[in-house]
Amino acid sequence: MKITTPLTNEVVTSLQAGDQVTITGVIYTARDAAHKRMVEALERVEELPFDIRGQIIYYVGPSPAQPGQVIGSAGPTTSGRMDVYTPLLLAQGLRGMIGKGQRSSAVKEALKEYKAVYLAAIGGAGALIAKAIKKADLVAYPELGPEAILRLEVKDFPATVINDCHGGDLYQEGKVRYSKTA
Repeated sequence: MKITTPLTNEVVTSLQAGDQVTITGVIYTARDAAHKRMVEALERVEELPFDIRGQIIYYVGPSPAQPGQVIGSAGPTTSGRMDVYTPLLLAQGLRGMIGKGQRSSAVKEALKEYKAVYLAAIGGAGALIAKAIKKADLVAYPELGPEAILRLEVKDFPATVINDCHGGDLYQEGKVRYSKTA
């Protein structure tokens, strides 16, 4: 399924755990240090460095671009490190996240409450994923180096829906489907 950003409620509610998607449009990068700063800004009642409503955050710390490249290797990082910050960002209008690994029960509940989706990108495929990134611009926190917030323009960025806004969880469904029963 092809989806475009920013995400609308209609798109989010149409997605089901297990759906394979390609994303075209703008996504933002942020890892733990950037998430911490964004949450601290919200706690101080300051604006975030970008309008988060309807957006997708990709949990990535890309390597430097080689000559002639837009970005270096851009594989996903483990999402669990952002779990403590995620519910507050979802409450602000964030509609999607891309990473790898399972999410906490608090995040899964927030996905249902705020109508959002968690997607996974393939770990270890950072060079291949980078080919879907057509432009990368610094947005905030340059002192964080690869953990700075970037605005990425992507075309046909591949991802899989892991947790949908209906409570679907591909990882849990997979365990049930492939478990051996006595």
